[in-house]
Amino acid sequence: MKKNKRLLPILLIVLVCACILTNVSFGDIAGMPNDMYVNYQEVEQANVGRRFGRLVNLEFTHRDVNTDDSKESCGEIIFKLFGVIPIKKVSVKLLPEEDVYVGGNVIGLSIDTNGAMVVSNSSVNALSGDIVKNEFIENGDVIQRLNDVEITSVADLTQALKQAEGEYASLTIFRNGKVHYVELPLIKDDGNYKLGIWVRDDVSGVGTLTFVLADSGKYGALGHAIANGDDKNIIPITNGKIYECNLVNIEKGKRNKPGELQCVFIEKNSKGSIEKNTNVGIFGKLEDGGSIIDINKSAKLGGRLSVKPGLAKLISCVSGIQEEYDIEIIKVHSQKASSDKSFVFRVKDERLLRLTGGIVQGMSGSPIMQDDKIVGAVTHVFISDATKGYGVYTDWMLENLQ
Repeated sequence: MKKNKRLLPILLIVLVCACILTNVSFGDIAGMPNDMYVNYQEVEQANVGRRFGRLVNLEFTHRDVNTDDSKESCGEIIFKLFGVIPIKKVSVKLLPEEDVYVGGNVIGLSIDTNGAMVVSNSSVNALSGDIVKNEFIENGDVIQRLNDVEITSVADLTQALKQAEGEYASLTIFRNGKVHYVELPLIKDDGNYKLGIWVRDDVSGVGTLTFVLADSGKYGALGHAIANGDDKNIIPITNGKIYECNLVNIEKGKRNKPGELQCVFIEKNSKGSIEKNTNVGIFGKLEDGGSIIDINKSAKLGGRLSVKPGLAKLISCVSGIQEEYDIEIIKVHSQKASSDKSFVFRVKDERLLRLTGGIVQGMSGSPIMQDDKIVGAVTHVFISDATKGYGVYTDWMLENLQ
């Protein structure tokens, strides 16, 4: 018995050394989310390519589950050391077998906020004329109640202020995904109560379409949230629309000065709805995609196991037509929770560099393809280097369409 006890630490040391020498990626395995999208081909490629080290094998099982209106394929992957010792179990769903339409077109975006959004918390002191900052409200806050009145628009807020009494108003505001309650002093001007802040109830901008499911018309775009001021301050929406957009000029990106696509669109004849605004993009249903998608350009969706350092393609219409541009994925993150910064890439294509200088505002949502599959979308540019950017995994986006 004592001999066995002495052997145990030695065996553990030998095991650890073997894992280090054979490059077992315990950090990458531990960083995998508890559920993700895969297909058999991706699991096979991960095993053949020894994605997680020569001593780790991925064992994949799946089953079909019938719901009220559809059949869903799901299962699990077990990461096994030496093909025997389970070290992590991950729930999985199968990626769609059908091809999707590839995006790349710039689209106009218009959303109605679920409340009155603060766009400036500065007000004018009625006595001195000085600009002062409101200490209780932050830019990007969305006012959803004043006293006991529900606020869904600026008009609601104006009407609620007419009914206000006393020196303070109780506000319910939405900030960075959380509800806050504040007591705000009221300003009386010409017999009317005011909050002393600037608000609006709609937001517009531009982004890029990523992909469209051919059978349902459901789409994903942008790759990150429509937010105000802070990436975490996601604007809650009641409804929204997407529109055909015309690119009129490109301001090239430079060091410490992000460029942008300068576009125009008219808020009529919408091409589809915006139903979700999330940290990994906007989602809805395309109703008339004839002018913003090419039905002859389709591809399959790839999960995170498809993404690896190396050459890839960025799809964009910045030249006036849908084109593929060479990029290099230089760093891949495991990510246990959804984030719009899944991997880092660098633009290699001289054509795109001449046009835009790299990644510019408005290109967010541009599809990224590797091995002929859409594996991600552009989300952010490096401020210090316009040739580098972040991408989000496609399966974080796909999760919001199910």
